[in-house]
Amino acid sequence: MLKLWTFPFLSFLCFSSFSVVFGGVGASSVSENPFTPKASLIRYWNKEIRNQIPKTHFLLSKVSPLTAVDSASFSKLAAQNDLASRLPSFCSSAKLFCFPDLSPSLEKHPKDANFAFYTNKNFTNYGTDRLDGVDSFKNYSEGGNVIVDSFRRYSRDSAGHKDQFSNYASESNVVDQSFNTYGAAATGGGGNFNNYNREVNNPNLRFTSYSDDSNGRGQTFTLYTENANAGNGQSFSSYGKKGNGVPNDFSRYGKGANVVGSGFSGYGESANGANDTFTSYGFDSNVPQNTFKSYGDGGNAAVDSFSSYRDQSNVGDDSFQSYAKNSNAAKVDFNNYGQSFNEGTDKFTGYGQGAEGQSIGFKIYGRNNTFKDYTKKGVSFGRYNNESSAETAQVRASVNALNKWVEPGKFFREKMLKRGTVMPMPDIRDKMPERSFLPRTIVSKLPFSSSKIGELKRIFHAGDNSTLETVMMDALKECERAPSAGETKRCVGSAEDMIDFATSVLGRNVEVRTTENVKGSKQNIKIGTVRGINSGKVTKSVSCHQSLYPYLLYYCHSVPKVRVFEADMLDPNSGEKINHGVAICHLDTSAWSSGHGAFLALGSGPGRIEVCHWIFENDMTWTIADS
Repeated sequence: MLKLWTFPFLSFLCFSSFSVVFGGVGASSVSENPFTPKASLIRYWNKEIRNQIPKTHFLLSKVSPLTAVDSASFSKLAAQNDLASRLPSFCSSAKLFCFPDLSPSLEKHPKDANFAFYTNKNFTNYGTDRLDGVDSFKNYSEGGNVIVDSFRRYSRDSAGHKDQFSNYASESNVVDQSFNTYGAAATGGGGNFNNYNREVNNPNLRFTSYSDDSNGRGQTFTLYTENANAGNGQSFSSYGKKGNGVPNDFSRYGKGANVVGSGFSGYGESANGANDTFTSYGFDSNVPQNTFKSYGDGGNAAVDSFSSYRDQSNVGDDSFQSYAKNSNAAKVDFNNYGQSFNEGTDKFTGYGQGAEGQSIGFKIYGRNNTFKDYTKKGVSFGRYNNESSAETAQVRASVNALNKWVEPGKFFREKMLKRGTVMPMPDIRDKMPERSFLPRTIVSKLPFSSSKIGELKRIFHAGDNSTLETVMMDALKECERAPSAGETKRCVGSAEDMIDFATSVLGRNVEVRTTENVKGSKQNIKIGTVRGINSGKVTKSVSCHQSLYPYLLYYCHSVPKVRVFEADMLDPNSGEKINHGVAICHLDTSAWSSGHGAFLALGSGPGRIEVCHWIFENDMTWTIADS
């Protein structure tokens, strides 16, 4: 990087108001320290971008808030590979997405507790040996951003003790919760998880050694991860092991969820008289991924019921492996299983092997399912749908016509961008944690490779198999993915890197745009004045989309053969302007998948139509500047 004293306008930066440098946006009468990340970016912008268009406050607001002193200090630590020693301070000062470091709580709770409006807590040795009573968790971690909760040795050896989780972490973002040795060896009582993780983003929930060796203690899961989005899923491991008469009820589990999975492993192992009911499981969800492994093995007189399983769901993958193996007098009933809109893949392996006196029934069973190495006795199939079924084909065709999995207004045709058009607006709100770019002096010193995940985990204090590790790996793999045909791509963690990529594709006369705000989301809007960028001619752009990562990271890629528009958005009733949107229309869709959501929503197929969409909150598109 050039030294500051090589710039002849240094004295101007030191003693002048930044209102001139900002081009009138975000004017201030206070001089900006010339050594801050923001001042450095402005100098870089002036050097690399050759036009007099005012700098957008939108991009400048994402620059690191670090002071000049902190920027230099953390840059030195990064060079010494010692940022991990100052991580909490670094995350706070640089406005990053980091998980809190929670130390075990030594608090004792001998009496009933009612927790309201509580968040980010590590509960250890809670409710041990309790007699009767109720602990209530209400409005717990509600509407938060990064939620990390740990419950360890909870209700252990208790008798008649009840736990009530109501409105738990609903509408939160990046939720990581762990329940370990929960209700172990407890007698009676029960737990109720109601309205649990509803409408959360990136849920990662772990129930480990849950209700093991318990006697007559039941759990109820109601409204569990409903309408959740893109999580690592739920993990139930060693659940109800060696339990006696343990009833568990899963109702409305994962309804309306998007790309969320569940893993049940070692569930009900060697239990006696287990009774588990799964009702409306994975209903109306998109790409559910569910794995049931070593489920009910060695159990005695278990009754498991799956009712309305994966009904009306879209594709996905279910695996039942070693289910009810070596069990005695087990009764398993699958009713309305896999009656999906679009077929997924269901695999049943080692099902009921070695079992005695069992009864397994499948009624209205889905299609594209594989049964392998399962017991030949005691299994009955009511109605099995296969690929050639005319009824199944009719259902699939009618449901596809409903565009079930594409939010109204997410994709539209170019002809809709005309004054007076009333159209639905999708939810364009940014649901990711708020973060800032890092200064280039710091980000350039951090590893950025899936092969360096161990070092990244050390720096950002990410545990093995943690949510944060998965978040980082997902972003790294996407950044390392080979570009699509005709695509040029780059992931950027600093504003300077973004400018470099945009100018390398478009030249130095560029401009960046985004939709002004989120008003109109999930409502109908009326199109007002429309203006085509570059006179509405076919052009190319660089679109940048956020990736979830500890610091602000964008996936930027070149998009050839597009038209870009700006449009006023009006309230359809009052005609008042509520927003100013930026839309991009892709004219060449020939390389898109035939299953792309745009074609589900609009009909047609790859290469046959153009597809338009709005630029969502905190995403952006760069174009050649209008002269």
